Amino acid sequence: MVTTPAISVDALLKRYPRVTALDGISLDIPTGCIYGLVGPNGAGKSTLIKCLVGALRPTGGSIRVLSIDPTEDRWRLRRRIGYMPQEIALYDDLTVRQNVRFFGSAHMRHGLDDAVDRVLAFVALTDRADAAIHTLSGGMRQRVSLAAALVHPLDVAILDEPTSGVDPELRRAFWDGFRRLRDGGATVIVSTHQMSEVVECDRVAILDHGRIVVEETPADLIARGARRVRIRRRDGTVEEVPVGDYRQELPGILGVDVEAIELVQEPLEDVVLRLIGGSR
Repeated sequence: MVTTPAISVDALLKRYPRVTALDGISLDIPTGCIYGLVGPNGAGKSTLIKCLVGALRPTGGSIRVLSIDPTEDRWRLRRRIGYMPQEIALYDDLTVRQNVRFFGSAHMRHGLDDAVDRVLAFVALTDRADAAIHTLSGGMRQRVSLAAALVHPLDVAILDEPTSGVDPELRRAFWDGFRRLRDGGATVIVSTHQMSEVVECDRVAILDHGRIVVEETPADLIARGARRVRIRRRDGTVEEVPVGDYRQELPGILGVDVEAIELVQEPLEDVVLRLIGGSR
């Protein structure tokens, strides 16, 4: 059975007088997955996200989010998505709870207070619920912004660098929450520059200079990495030998004085940087 993608982008262009921010991007994002947008600063991630939520009008191409054109009907779309921008947009003189409640009230009336309590617990800010935004650190403001994006029922969550400035323990909790959203049927779009988060996604698109370098699963991305066999001999010498299918090649590599063997996988960050460098 063929299902309609949650998000479909075809030949998307966004040009400014001196810069092409998006250069003909096409992709389909399945319903009910965590989809990562990865790339360096200026790659086009935030521009793509702003086009998806209707905050920017593309120069060309087409977009459908939940079968809705975000440019023509962004207000209908906003009722069904949660959006966390990279630039934090909160009211400094309101408290944490008041900010989250304000954004939630645009989409729901019944059960709003319970929903606010739930997302404040999710971002670990229950004890700061009555603090004014201007008293919070940058990382805490980031957490309030995420809570505001997720407070109402949604079909798609579009999150621009949601874990920036978040400590490792809370980052793990966030990703657990993203997986719960996915398992509940929502589609979660996450932009990130942290390689450790790439493997948390179901699919990943690597962007550079407004183009998609590669789009595939993290497992396929890792498989692109070079592998070497590290051999430590009894005399203390160590050598690394590049291998393809190490199971077939090991017999010819080994010698009688081998003490230990390790398979060394190229780090994912190096794979991504090499793919980006090869696209230029």
